[in-house]
Amino acid sequence: MKLAEIAGILEAKIVCGEQFANDEIRYGFSSDLMSDVLTLDAENMLLITGLSNVQAVRTAEMSDIKYIAFVRNKKASDEILELAIENGMVILESPFSLFKASGLLYHAGLKPIY
Repeated sequence: MKLAEIAGILEAKIVCGEQFANDEIRYGFSSDLMSDVLTLDAENMLLITGLSNVQAVRTAEMSDIKYIAFVRNKKASDEILELAIENGMVILESPFSLFKASGLLYHAGLKPIY
């Protein structure tokens, strides 16, 4: 599934990394618990989280996750955006809950990690 399609499904704005809109994303993982994210090993994965802080971006960086969707109408701070740009990451902002975002993407064909 292309990133642009994911943004459309989530009614999300791509606030960082618009140039990657045609990237193919295969997997999704939803969590606000960053210790769970550190256990993952998958490529082409979208992290869906309501934890919009620098730690979420740092955790994604350590886990080689390039795509992050902030849900629950959370906004990326300037510090988050700077860090994401520095690491070639994509940040989306969606008004949906974590549950709704995950369900919509699963229904549309995004695969779970496990």
